[in-house]
Amino acid sequence: MLNKNISTFIGCDSEYENSDIVIFGAPFDSTTSYRPGARFGPSAIRNESWGLETYSPYQDKDLLDYCIFDSGDLELCFGDSQSALTDIEDRADTIFSDGKIPFLLGGEHLVTLGNVRAAFKKYPDLEIIHFDAHTDLRDSYLGAKLSHACVIRRCYDLLGEGRIHQFCIRSGDREEWAFAREGHTLLHPFDFTGLSETVKSLGNKPIYFTIDLDCLDPSVFPGTGTPEAGGVGFTALLDAIKTVCRSNVIACDVNELAPNMDISGASTAVACKVVRELLLCLSGR
Repeated sequence: MLNKNISTFIGCDSEYENSDIVIFGAPFDSTTSYRPGARFGPSAIRNESWGLETYSPYQDKDLLDYCIFDSGDLELCFGDSQSALTDIEDRADTIFSDGKIPFLLGGEHLVTLGNVRAAFKKYPDLEIIHFDAHTDLRDSYLGAKLSHACVIRRCYDLLGEGRIHQFCIRSGDREEWAFAREGHTLLHPFDFTGLSETVKSLGNKPIYFTIDLDCLDPSVFPGTGTPEAGGVGFTALLDAIKTVCRSNVIACDVNELAPNMDISGASTAVACKVVRELLLCLSGR
């Protein structure tokens, strides 16, 4: 059993035993390739969530009506990616073993791999739905195979052919795009075109849902390490989240908020709202 964190995401202070969803943070950004700061994302989301209401008019749901537990942030070794991933995987293993949904707050996108490793052990037929500006399909980046630029390639190494569904992608090197176009992943560039059809085709298969917040246009979300012009707006992302949550989502993450990159606090406010809406979409299904 996990202990309740002193500071929790707003409305997420139920007891562990009674909760269906367990939040945990991975404050890690040691492989960030451009602007660091994502390690501050989980605590910023948690602390600034108190500027929100627990009620969502978008869904007519309230966090207070559901049992959600916030276990706080992991203490991770910043200098050792594999050690950090192992700690994330171990926490997810515990949450899965107790029949709950691990809801991971990043951190840079590499943290997803720890959660996916745990999910794949429990669900060998796992599929991934991936929202991002970047392909993240490099085999290595500056000699490192464990990098946020390689995280989806490492997930592919686990899952194999055609089980990763990528949306909003608008950046990546030539080899990454070629790798996707060869059918190794199912890449939908620029927006959410094809998402409804993808969700329908997946039926009741177990889905891991990863949201890199830089899928949003930097005019909406500048507070990220690798901003990429041309992304979607908040309401488009919210509609897409609702669509994905009609599938059998068994674990998820929200990552790549770097709050220090947006001193206005607007990016953190957007991240908080994305987390609230995703929690509510997953609750009461």
